[in-house]
Amino acid sequence: MAIKLRSAALAVGAVVVAGALGYTALVEYGLHKSYPQSIKVADTASADQIKRGEYVARLSDCTACHTQEGGKPFAGGYTLHTPFGDILSSNITSDQETGIGGWDQEQFDRAVRHGVGSHGYLYAAMPYNAYAKLTDQDLADLWAYIRTIAPVKNKVVENQLPFPFNQRWTLAGWNLMFFHDQVFQPQELSTAEINRGAYLVDGPGHCASCHTPKNLLGGDSSAYLQGGALQGWNAPDLTSNPHTGLGKWSNEDIVSYLRSGTNRETASSGPMTEAIENSTQYMTDADLHAIASYLKSLPASNTPVPAAVASTSEPMIVGKKVFESQCSACHVSDGSGIRQMIPTLAGNSQVNAPDPASLLNVVLNGSEGPLTHANPTAAGMPAFDWKLSDSNVADVMTYIRNSWGNAATAVSEQDVAKARAATHAKPWAGHAE
Repeated sequence: MAIKLRSAALAVGAVVVAGALGYTALVEYGLHKSYPQSIKVADTASADQIKRGEYVARLSDCTACHTQEGGKPFAGGYTLHTPFGDILSSNITSDQETGIGGWDQEQFDRAVRHGVGSHGYLYAAMPYNAYAKLTDQDLADLWAYIRTIAPVKNKVVENQLPFPFNQRWTLAGWNLMFFHDQVFQPQELSTAEINRGAYLVDGPGHCASCHTPKNLLGGDSSAYLQGGALQGWNAPDLTSNPHTGLGKWSNEDIVSYLRSGTNRETASSGPMTEAIENSTQYMTDADLHAIASYLKSLPASNTPVPAAVASTSEPMIVGKKVFESQCSACHVSDGSGIRQMIPTLAGNSQVNAPDPASLLNVVLNGSEGPLTHANPTAAGMPAFDWKLSDSNVADVMTYIRNSWGNAATAVSEQDVAKARAATHAKPWAGHAE
């Protein structure tokens, strides 16, 4: 804990110092920059432009973060839990008082692609570092659509961070270190399809926001799309690594997963299900195939494959018994699951992930199956938090992660206890008071 506190203190000091140094350098780049007037739209946008803008909004998954559970679409209030504290999403409806009804396209562009809102620098929980890659046309179309959203009066106190993270001026330093303010540039040696996929992944899709690990200051590390931790979930490796990534997936597997939330290997859960339901299921076939082509073109991460835990160890013996009594009815005794419905555990890259966070979250809290146009009858996963002790969960997780050709580090009882607390899972019913 002391090491973590010292690291946090160093991180705070670094961002404050960088902010102080960077604010002057970024005056023209940020708050006081006059953005070009070239991407204006007519006062009355065409129906085609509005339709294109709605598609860009789908690609960008705007509704997921700007809609509070049970709230009106795009009215804000959704809580984003970050390592630095909570941030609430803004109201982006056309309400003049609490939304962005008084904005023009220049202000919208400044916020979306340059990270500067009406109150100053935006926090990178709003992925402007990805949206910076949006083309001028996509930005203009998106603005045309956003202007059609009915006004909703909903005042949101967005910044609920503790000091010093609530000081927006420090973000000038963050931008100086981690923000690349540049529209997407196609690669000459890549095909048009792969370039389109790269644009979708790195731009509106903002996949790196979850799938690239972050450093102490919340900036992207160099391990591009090699997996990251997010609010009690593990966003998996998207490279061609055959053990922890998409190496065993075909292009059609990726397309099926993004369109329906399932494929022959797995079914989505957690934040990825939200992204599929709100965004990727609405993508065109051409765009889905472009994403697949781009992801399959990425070099495999060099994550080492650990030695499998010996089948004769006590956790494996106990875990096998727990699996047979609690899991095999759905996942089948050989871990093969049910195609397009119940995930295959054998050779599953998420099962083999170095971080078992997603598996622990699903086992403890259960998971609703993805509900999409292509998959309207998905199967859910029941919660086992009340039914299994921390020791039982640890053992069955260790067994699953080291059977049928899988190989991953053992899960400890302490890992389960931490996940139970972090995800607010129920206590085991057999726990002695």
